[in-house]
Amino acid sequence: MRPNSGEAHLAVAKHLYWGYHDYDNARKELILAKETLPNDPLPFQILGFIDRRQGRWAESTKNLERAVELDPQNRGVLQQLANSYVCLRDYAGAERVLDRAIALAPKDSNMRAFRAATELDWHADTRPLISTIRAIVAEDSREAENIAQLWLQVSLCDRDFDGARRALAALPIAGCYDDTVPFPRAWCEGLVAQMRGDARAAGAAFTSARTEAVKLVAQQPGYAEALCVLGMADAALGHKEDAIHEGRRAVELLPVTKDAIIGAQLVRNLAIIYAWTGEKDLAFEQLTIAAQIPGYLSYGQLRLHPYFDSLRGDPRFEKIVASLAPK
Repeated sequence: MRPNSGEAHLAVAKHLYWGYHDYDNARKELILAKETLPNDPLPFQILGFIDRRQGRWAESTKNLERAVELDPQNRGVLQQLANSYVCLRDYAGAERVLDRAIALAPKDSNMRAFRAATELDWHADTRPLISTIRAIVAEDSREAENIAQLWLQVSLCDRDFDGARRALAALPIAGCYDDTVPFPRAWCEGLVAQMRGDARAAGAAFTSARTEAVKLVAQQPGYAEALCVLGMADAALGHKEDAIHEGRRAVELLPVTKDAIIGAQLVRNLAIIYAWTGEKDLAFEQLTIAAQIPGYLSYGQLRLHPYFDSLRGDPRFEKIVASLAPK
């Protein structure tokens, strides 16, 4: 490979982006790669990823749309573009893109569930996702593992213990990652036990989740996502001071200015930590921030997810919910 070829610059960019999260230098290499690879979708795709991480949402969308134009059969790029639309709360745009992806592979369970989950986020309507999951599992029970995380979330939103139990049974052993936030399987078990009102089982599960998070933080003290999990486990266990310290530290380590996607998730999770530890004023402060920036926080989540039950009925919470309601 010639060192100044487009392929060489693209290879270096991939290494910098995925290996080191060195977004600025990866961007420089991609700009050079585009000069000799104007019809290659990959430079546009990775630029779209970098722009998104850096909060350049308009540029990110433009680059991902260009990648789709150059490779219209690529379902992975379509899914990434849909993710961006969801973060921008352009749910109609997300559904249009996902419909294209499903037309390419009508039996893709992940894409079908994602499409149905958009209605949960957009309109707080659980029915499309529930019916889609039932159809997928009826067609092929082995597909349950691929959609178990969404199955669990919609079951929690519906307070459906039987559905949550079945989703847990299908959940991969690795747990229920929230993007790169590594919630272990025990965390999911704790949420289900909590919903059922089984305080003893919930406490045991959250303690187990905490133990796993402690190990991750010990191995990687700067791992913001693991600190976030530790903070949420401590909040669930009533360890107020530790939980707040850990949640705040996670946001400090990976702010929105450093990673617009995960940073927004950590802000939302800090709000949950505050809510669970009785600090409602601080919870509303963080939720207001999360609702005003692109991210996965949605009207449907706020309306239905047990995470926010302790805030319901407060006019400040209802105002935030209304700000994300479909227009």
